[in-house]
Amino acid sequence: MQMVQETFDDLGVALSDVTFVVVDLETTGGSPADCGITEIGAVKVRGGEILGEFQTLVRPSTPIPAFISVLTGITNAMVSDAPRIASALPAFLEFARGSVLVAHNAGFDVGFLKAAAAQTGHRWPGFAVLDTVRLARQLVHRDEAPNHKLSSLAALFGATTTPDHRALHDARATVDVLHGLIERVGNLGVHTLEELQSYHSRVTPAQRRKRFLADEMPSAPGVYVFKDHRGEPLYVGTAVDIRRRTRTYFTASETRRRMAEMVGIAESITPIVCATRLEAQVRELRLIAEHKPRYNRRSRHPEKALWVKLTVEPFPRLSIVRQVRGDGAHYAGPFGSRKSAEAAVTAVHEVVPLRQCTQALSERSRKSACVLFEMGRCGGPCIGEQTSQEYAEVAGQAATALIGDGRDVLSALRARLDTLAEQERFEDATSLRDRMLALVRASARAQRLAPLSQAPEIVAAQRRESGGWEVVCVRYGRLAGTTITPRGADPMPYIDALRATAEVVAEPTAPAPAAHPEEAELVLKWLETPGTRLVTMEGEWTCPVGGAGGARAELEPMSRRWSEFSEPWGEPPSVKPLERPPGALRASG
Repeated sequence: MQMVQETFDDLGVALSDVTFVVVDLETTGGSPADCGITEIGAVKVRGGEILGEFQTLVRPSTPIPAFISVLTGITNAMVSDAPRIASALPAFLEFARGSVLVAHNAGFDVGFLKAAAAQTGHRWPGFAVLDTVRLARQLVHRDEAPNHKLSSLAALFGATTTPDHRALHDARATVDVLHGLIERVGNLGVHTLEELQSYHSRVTPAQRRKRFLADEMPSAPGVYVFKDHRGEPLYVGTAVDIRRRTRTYFTASETRRRMAEMVGIAESITPIVCATRLEAQVRELRLIAEHKPRYNRRSRHPEKALWVKLTVEPFPRLSIVRQVRGDGAHYAGPFGSRKSAEAAVTAVHEVVPLRQCTQALSERSRKSACVLFEMGRCGGPCIGEQTSQEYAEVAGQAATALIGDGRDVLSALRARLDTLAEQERFEDATSLRDRMLALVRASARAQRLAPLSQAPEIVAAQRRESGGWEVVCVRYGRLAGTTITPRGADPMPYIDALRATAEVVAEPTAPAPAAHPEEAELVLKWLETPGTRLVTMEGEWTCPVGGAGGARAELEPMSRRWSEFSEPWGEPPSVKPLERPPGALRASG
């Protein structure tokens, strides 16, 4: 039978391995804004053993009030030759480096130390902090001690030092209190820093009670699914170590309020072990798209991605659609929202005189001209002012901007942007910049995804730090299979088996991939990772010269708006061919 203590070994840092620095300060008052530190005392301890002590008086910038001298015994004469905080603080920070700070009422002591660091120009290291007051409130009941003051707790736990408002003495007493509190939580099965922190945070009782759900999780990479009492998925996530990650949902490491609510509802966790991190990420996306768990906020509706289409008709126009069809039309996207799709359409209309009406037109159509014709922003095909051949040149500019060399259109947009800036129409310039960015993001995405989406098969590999290779098989932009080859083994038999057993993927309608666009983006990011080696490839992997990638890289720093997609897009991928040193992969096909 597996003991409870052993199941927590992989949760985090064992308490016996944590270096604590217990600190106490004496000050001239209660506010770091207008009061100073007069004494710093600290004790460094690990595994119950004292490793060192630190003590120094500090000369404040203002006199010590009389009532403070009566309370602490520290007088102005005592600190007259003491170092200033600018000298004392760096010495303390060096003493405490790499440790977890502990204090009784830590907000007071850490607040003064942070203020001193800011005043003297020192960077605050961002220590993890434990507050023995808050911990004691969880573990010490009123029938044991009248209150949670340091003097009361020191008496309760039999501290060898009596606190007396001198920094080092109080720090020594706090060490004994800390050890007494750790002993108590140890009896409750808490043996790591993360679990100890959970006892003085907002971890709900429901979270603590349900930590057993993670006991049987494997220590392996993959996907985990929290489910309710009906077996319906509540939340899907990925982890390098499923056991370690799922346990954090029951500790202070998890700070999201909605996750605490989710844990309160969850009745089980289902692990899905994956061979590689990419497989785990893809499985996560597919499960979220399939089940749409209520506590997942992203990737729940990939089927709602939008595309901008240049229609196929005598007088083409731009249209926002949800599906790519094999109708010979030009498509750009996908877009994450209708707002961004409309912004891209507006950017094209800004400099290309396409018609914006939705009525069907032919050579013999005779309609009433709209205001765009009067403004010179449409050639008027509806009233016979443009033939289909003349209009085709205009449509060609839009098509090129969407799927090929959009330099002419983008140059016109930049010129328009400069004009607005010169006229000090900054709000209009900002709106145009955002529309341009929406256009080039979508065009770059379509231009980058198209080759991957049209490639019948790509097999690529990355070396693993532990030896061997991580190999993926991608078909029409969809992850069809993945495997790991053992260290020192010839990888080609494994690769041949992967290709033979990989998912059969039907050819999609270009430029849409066979997978949801977000999955194709993950695959492309993996393929672009430095060190990736191509094993085999059917198809071509190219991007247009003068495509939208360069313009996107130029415009993106100008924008403060959050990207529609989380992953940035850079230049066309640079993937080295496979080399074959002894025992390594060899190129095939």
